[in-house]
Amino acid sequence: MDYRDKLYRAVNPVYASDPLSGRGAKLYGGRFNPKGMPALYCSLTILTAIKEANQAGSLQPTTLVSYNADIADIFNGQDDSALEPYGMSAAALADSGWRDKMKLHGKAPTQILAESLVAKGFNGMQVRSYAPGASVDDLNLVIWKWGNALPTLLTLIDDENRLKPPHTP
Repeated sequence: MDYRDKLYRAVNPVYASDPLSGRGAKLYGGRFNPKGMPALYCSLTILTAIKEANQAGSLQPTTLVSYNADIADIFNGQDDSALEPYGMSAAALADSGWRDKMKLHGKAPTQILAESLVAKGFNGMQVRSYAPGASVDDLNLVIWKWGNALPTLLTLIDDENRLKPPHTP
């Protein structure tokens, strides 16, 4: 499937000056990317992005950003029949123990899935949010390949250049 619409992220302020880098996910790994693999974890709504920012305890400082996206070849992580050939299921995607598995085995099954999907030519995956308080209607788009041209066009909406690093005198 393709995705053509707005996306939202609640970015850690440490990475806010470069919200297209995927650096945090690359450094630490995420549910759908192993360490060393950049990813952007975006949400289809602002409220879902806020829920995603509140994964561990109290809401921490965050910078909310939005993008215009036109990205082809998105894997539908909500389709059980599409997950089955990869040995995955909705329950496996939702496994809250993915971090423990990553520490124990080097990679979690969901991270191995992401690598397999990238190798098959997928640029991202649409999946429900597993953040506390999220419902089945809260959707995310995890993007592994993005740039400034089709088929992986992702453009930060920052008409006033608010995220430019501050100038030093």
